[in-house]
Amino acid sequence: MRLRNPRALLVIALAVLFIALSVFSFSKIWPKQGNLEPLAVSTPTTHHDTPNASNVPKAPIVGTKNNNVNTYPIEQVDVVIIGSELEGLYLARAAADEGLKVKILDPHKEFGGQILQSQMLFLDETRDDQGHLLVQGRVKELFDGFRNAKIRKLPEFATYMNKLVKDIPIESGIVINDIEQISTPDNMHKIGSIVYSNEQNEKKKITATYWVENSDYAALISRLDAKRLPGLEKFYGQKEIEYMSAGMMMKFKNVDWKKFNTAFNLLKPEEKSKQFGGGYVSDSFAIGLSGMTKAYHPSNDRVFLRGLNAVNQRDGDVLINALLVYTVDPAKPESIQDAVALGNKETALILPHFRKTLPGWEHAELGELPTYPYVREYNHYEMDYVLKPSDLLSGTMFWDNVSIGGYPLDLQGTSANKWGIEMGRPDKYGMPLRSFLLKNYENVIAAGKNVGSSAIAYGSTRIQPNTSLAAESIGVILGQLHGKQKLREITPEEMAKLQQYLSLHYQIKLTGVTGTNKISGWNEEEIRKLDTGEITYPSYIQTRKKPVPKK
Repeated sequence: MRLRNPRALLVIALAVLFIALSVFSFSKIWPKQGNLEPLAVSTPTTHHDTPNASNVPKAPIVGTKNNNVNTYPIEQVDVVIIGSELEGLYLARAAADEGLKVKILDPHKEFGGQILQSQMLFLDETRDDQGHLLVQGRVKELFDGFRNAKIRKLPEFATYMNKLVKDIPIESGIVINDIEQISTPDNMHKIGSIVYSNEQNEKKKITATYWVENSDYAALISRLDAKRLPGLEKFYGQKEIEYMSAGMMMKFKNVDWKKFNTAFNLLKPEEKSKQFGGGYVSDSFAIGLSGMTKAYHPSNDRVFLRGLNAVNQRDGDVLINALLVYTVDPAKPESIQDAVALGNKETALILPHFRKTLPGWEHAELGELPTYPYVREYNHYEMDYVLKPSDLLSGTMFWDNVSIGGYPLDLQGTSANKWGIEMGRPDKYGMPLRSFLLKNYENVIAAGKNVGSSAIAYGSTRIQPNTSLAAESIGVILGQLHGKQKLREITPEEMAKLQQYLSLHYQIKLTGVTGTNKISGWNEEEIRKLDTGEITYPSYIQTRKKPVPKK
């Protein structure tokens, strides 16, 4: 049909043009199904929100936006160790030797914790009531070297620790930025990954099967939804939280140790008591002499000179663990710096007192001063099992033993009790795997000072051989499981096989050990008071009335 009306022709042409333009535009904003581009959606990480989790950091939202990828370099390992304290390094070494991929992230700028940075080079051995050495595992090499004067100086300790972490990657001076926390089907928490900054302020992301808290201020656990247990402030009736005093190691040079040893041991017992308050001096060590230290008057109330733990480092060098600094919070850098300033200033004031009162010290001079205090204690967090004084003094052994411990319940001084107090002397006791597993977390392990222990039991559990052995045992167990099974899923039967493996391949004996029960016959009320500190064992046992046996 032929259209003769020009106006109609124009209308039809405009209509066709409009339809064509509409189709073209619609195809631009809504592509065919096969060519759909992914939308830039950021998916938030799953968190477990609880009323007590206000301090739990939120993980970053990682995704794409405007085609700019906002991600970090991601590293995948089996085990991440947070911190470089000696005890946790045994876990790192054992896990690596068992074939796991391990990495150490240290929030401190320098490696080595209390050993290398605090120069706490006086090692306390663990022995049972018969004097038998309880030190086992890889840490025994260190303690044997210390006792035999082969490992006494700082470079010798550094050589040992560097060998311990050989081929294990370490990043020091890191800052934890974000922690990805996931709720598991069984109502547990789980760390999925951590984003951290290195010393160059570069952000990185790391994932792991297990995370190990091995710092002296709970750099990881303090940021989780973990329950803090009562500390010594409850024992002493204080309102504010206070930890055991920190120590500032005192180093001296130009000491004639031979003269010191000879002169002291030529004295009769009554003369030793009169001049020095008793004590003990040998070729290697000087212990006590608290009468001499009591004669020193500190320059302020925050420092205190207790009895000596002194070691002859050879060549006229002497290191002493005796100077306490009170009210130090290891989580606060300003508190640490304050402790260092107070301690090192007091060391210089103590030197003239030693020159005047100790034979062989007439020409002594100050040695290298430490730049970090020896931190004894921080917060205690709830683990699957919390060790109590009654566990230790009863010699309790557990089916899941990862260490055999020993040592007095030695509570070092606080501002409320400057000399400290001893709460009892166990023979030996077991330390279960459960005391190193953070409660309600599927994959967080505690090491060293972070052991699950009441503040009173901590006086003994904190000692290095106890928790070093536990860490090594756990590292071996992780390697044997190799991600196929969770630590919490280990049955008693499986644990027995793992303990047998530790005995056969690592010469670590965790079974068939018996500890003396020093609270045998105590009733429930007595045990309760022992665990809360209402009973001080050394004095109570002297006056405790034994029940009259029934006829």
